[in-house]
Amino acid sequence: MYVLVAGVNHKTAPVEIREKFSISGPALQEAYASLSKCSGVEGTVILHTCNRTEIYATTRNIEAGTKDLENFLRGYSGLGYHELKKYLYQPNCYDAISHIFKVSSGLDSMVLGENQILGQVKEAYLEAIETGASDGVLNALFQKAIYVGKRVRTETELDKYPTSISAAAVELARRSLGDLQDKTVMVVGAGEMSELATRYLMHNGVRSVIVSNRSYDKALSLADSLQGRAIRLDDLPGELPQTDIVISCTAAAHYVINTENCDDSLRKRQGRPIILIDIAVPRDIDPALGNIPGVHLYDIDDLQGVVDANYLERQRASRQAEKIIAEELEKFNQWLGTLYVVPVITALKSQAEAIKMQELNKAMNRLGKISAHQQKVLGSMANSIVNQLLHRPVVTLKEMAVSNDGHLYAEVVKKLFDLEIEHEETFIDGTIETRNQR
Repeated sequence: MYVLVAGVNHKTAPVEIREKFSISGPALQEAYASLSKCSGVEGTVILHTCNRTEIYATTRNIEAGTKDLENFLRGYSGLGYHELKKYLYQPNCYDAISHIFKVSSGLDSMVLGENQILGQVKEAYLEAIETGASDGVLNALFQKAIYVGKRVRTETELDKYPTSISAAAVELARRSLGDLQDKTVMVVGAGEMSELATRYLMHNGVRSVIVSNRSYDKALSLADSLQGRAIRLDDLPGELPQTDIVISCTAAAHYVINTENCDDSLRKRQGRPIILIDIAVPRDIDPALGNIPGVHLYDIDDLQGVVDANYLERQRASRQAEKIIAEELEKFNQWLGTLYVVPVITALKSQAEAIKMQELNKAMNRLGKISAHQQKVLGSMANSIVNQLLHRPVVTLKEMAVSNDGHLYAEVVKKLFDLEIEHEETFIDGTIETRNQR
């Protein structure tokens, strides 16, 4: 069983491309259903955040599995083959495992060390479990990734300097407007990102908070916990003339704040500055609104430019984190390596034993009546030949089981000898599932 990952993130694709890969809400279940029909893919876990969409998968055929993930993402995004290749990353099996460990530790985030990603990894894993999409190998991988993320935050100072996308958004507003104490802030969306942004704003002195959400009950609940005021989404445009900062993060598939409903309201400000910060993917705010005088519009990619005062400290902590990841990666690969090579070694020995017995019986039949001693000598010679021929391949496979290329060696041997892998055991939900594989 091999681990694959295919995806796009803030390093490989701008927000206008990433939003084409947005998989959330009902689309998530549809994506899992579609991936379950791919013959080259077995278990899957989809990780989607503002900065990334990644599909982790297990496969018994690396080439077929890689192609299935690529075809799915091409069809889902609507991008052509060559355009997709510009943005898509598909690391090898070893690097795919290292990648999820770095993601869960916050080392692959837009803002180094942000701690929200660990909860998002856990949520993605639990959703895959609930959907029935994950399998034994992915269960072990994501449990280990969550453990690694927690260990990094416990044993290094990376968590001492917490920074999230929400915090960066607030920092951007503070630097643009100065003191936030007399400012009015509207938060669009009542999810975790929105709540985090609001609490950061309040920590920076904001006292006037408006919460708007498609579900008015959720807006009321969040506004009540923050001692703010809730409004319906339809009433949002009427509040813009008196609002100084808008932070929007909903799960909508279209622009929530657009030229049709908000252009006139923003122009009524007559050039007075307003900060619109769009941290949603797909984007919530129509980019055309940024052309209105006084409107300063930032999307999630613009947050990359926000200078983090603790960056150097987190850089030092990240080097400690890398050591922890390397240590845990070696442990996981030792376990996974046995899944790669043990079935191959067993099948190779079984095939050699079958050939040995077949040819030995032929030789015995041709020789006619021979003594028990002669039979023993022939059998001993056949065993010796088989053992000597298999010794080096078996030793090498065992040695390579814990290396970057262990899965490749196992796959090559399997194909070279056309091995049928019988009784491959994979732990799934605490039980052992036995399958035949060729």
